[in-house]
Amino acid sequence: MYTLLNALELVANAPVPNPPPSPPPGLDKLAQTMLGWLKWGVLASGIAGIIICAGMIILGRRNRNQMAIEGMIGGAWVLGGLALASAAATLVGVFSI
Repeated sequence: MYTLLNALELVANAPVPNPPPSPPPGLDKLAQTMLGWLKWGVLASGIAGIIICAGMIILGRRNRNQMAIEGMIGGAWVLGGLALASAAATLVGVFSI
């Protein structure tokens, strides 16, 4: 007959299940489509952001130097966002359990 201590030892030594990730049935194609749309949206937003920041730098060249400074800072934020978006899949893969 098992005692409480023997039962706890069996539970403590049991391996923890760790199955690989798998999509729910029927959602694989939808998830791929949504991720593709999001990637396209990030790229389009990045292009628009860089063009807007470049315009701010050009317009702020004379007597509006604060606008040029904001354009430079905004450009750094846009490039940082694009770098983060391009590394998203790698970062998730690194930190997945």
